[in-house]
Amino acid sequence: MKQSKYIKSLLNTIGLVLICLTQSCDKFLEQEPGSQTSISEQLSSKDGVLEALLGAYTSLESTVRSERYAIYADLQGGNLKFSPNLSSSSLGELSVPINLENVYNFQDLAQSSDLESIYDDNYDIINQVNLILEYVDALTDATSQEINQIKAQALTIRAYCHFLLAQIYAQNYNYTTDASHLGIVYNTTTLTNGITYPSRETAFATYALIVNDLTEALNFYNDANILEGPEYSYFNLYNTKAFLARVYLTQQDWQNAYDMANDVILNSGVTLVSSENYISEWEKTDTPVSEILLEFSVPRDSGDTVGGSMSAFYGYTSDSDYEKYVASEDLLNLFETTDIRKELFLEQPLATLINNELEDVNYYFTKKFQDNAAFVGFRLSELYLIRAEASIGLENFEDAKDDINVIRERAKASLLTSTDNLEELLLEERRKEFCFESQYLFDLSRNQQDIIRNDGCISQTCNLNYPSDKFILPIPQDNIDLNENLQQNASY
Repeated sequence: MKQSKYIKSLLNTIGLVLICLTQSCDKFLEQEPGSQTSISEQLSSKDGVLEALLGAYTSLESTVRSERYAIYADLQGGNLKFSPNLSSSSLGELSVPINLENVYNFQDLAQSSDLESIYDDNYDIINQVNLILEYVDALTDATSQEINQIKAQALTIRAYCHFLLAQIYAQNYNYTTDASHLGIVYNTTTLTNGITYPSRETAFATYALIVNDLTEALNFYNDANILEGPEYSYFNLYNTKAFLARVYLTQQDWQNAYDMANDVILNSGVTLVSSENYISEWEKTDTPVSEILLEFSVPRDSGDTVGGSMSAFYGYTSDSDYEKYVASEDLLNLFETTDIRKELFLEQPLATLINNELEDVNYYFTKKFQDNAAFVGFRLSELYLIRAEASIGLENFEDAKDDINVIRERAKASLLTSTDNLEELLLEERRKEFCFESQYLFDLSRNQQDIIRNDGCISQTCNLNYPSDKFILPIPQDNIDLNENLQQNASY
């Protein structure tokens, strides 16, 4: 297997990885002569292609629900701090998890990046769906509708993985006035087309390719039911439109962002959770919040905590059994007294080492991700705030105010009565509504705002002024070493 491992390392470098060399796809395309199914055999039937597509979803769920990605935007942005240690050797101490220490200190290393697996895993998934796209049209045992539905979902997964990579490894779209700064490698081919050593696209080209994949996918979606399970577990017509609305927002393409968000709000059939049900919906263990458009979910059972769920990072069971991440007061202090979203914080006094003495200090665990909780891909409330932000960009300030007030009224917060400071108020509303949903750092970057971390910050560098090279992470050095065309990010 030494040769296979070398090939995998080489292909990671250029964003092309043999499908499923990891275990996430049941080894369905791992190739060792005489022992495994070949790519052409596996992808020659509808069942084989659907197995591959399900494997890509499984890999994607594992990636976004990993600690390195799931908490990244909230930790860096200042929504999170750390609960006290439980181990007897360091009882009550506050410390940064070793696997995220460099990232948290804005000192990540290209040679051993804390998020290297995110880079590699996303390109693994991209290669998986590229293989599907290369073989699916030749299927003889699938209907044209089924083929188109497979293509739609594969294209959307490809766009989603590239979008995640662009958020982490490239400066925000408007970092330069013409988006001419570095984006990422955008991979649309596989090993079957030969090994290449691509360069990074510009941000402009990167996002144009994302939009192209998504608009093509929208043309392919239909009513064919190709995978078992609830619709919210897979990409479909309306959560893909929600994704495209987010992409347009990132580009500050205000009219398209508005139109796409408006389409989802009016036509998806999904409605906002009511004030009366908001807390209970988040506390459910059998199904997701009813306004979810897409979730990356663990298997749901009778309500027992699942080790692979988001509760592995945010969960609280008892004073001797709880997880690492709790809300910062920077976040908590934003909520008005009447705001029902404050009820989503579980207050617990925990023994904390202060001046070499253990003292009880109150910590606040989120109730969003207790018990059997999944990663939120998209939910309807985001579309209201996307539409609001697009309205600001279009100078339709009253419409923006009205959409922000839809979310504030649901939360029983005071309503906005003027259009003053709408940009600032909208960013704050997004912070409150989507806390712990992996968005805040990217919101700050998109709005070109400083990172300010006060409460609970134990980093060597708590704040970061915009612009800064440290808003993004280094391309893993192994990839740079093996591909001379792959340019490293500044300061790394």
